[in-house]
Amino acid sequence: MATKELNTKDARFDTRLTREQKFLFERAARLGGYRNLTDFVVITVQEKAKKIISERERIIASEKDSEIFFDAIANPKSPNKELIKAANEFKALFA
Repeated sequence: MATKELNTKDARFDTRLTREQKFLFERAARLGGYRNLTDFVVITVQEKAKKIISERERIIASEKDSEIFFDAIANPKSPNKELIKAANEFKALFA
């Protein structure tokens, strides 16, 4: 299995773990092919952070789409000339 490696070191993040957590994370890092515990934790947390942000941005976009949709239903605009023309042509086909 290819070794997964973290290439940049710009900032530091310290945390305290229980022994059980450390052993669990170290085992997962070894089984996952990571170079060390730090790479495992940073890469895994980074992937999870990106997923959370992506999901949240999708929810925000969906909420905005809902607002636009319901605003259009609650406050409909008058049809333009092209829409009136299309409606009249449709009615003529089925009249």
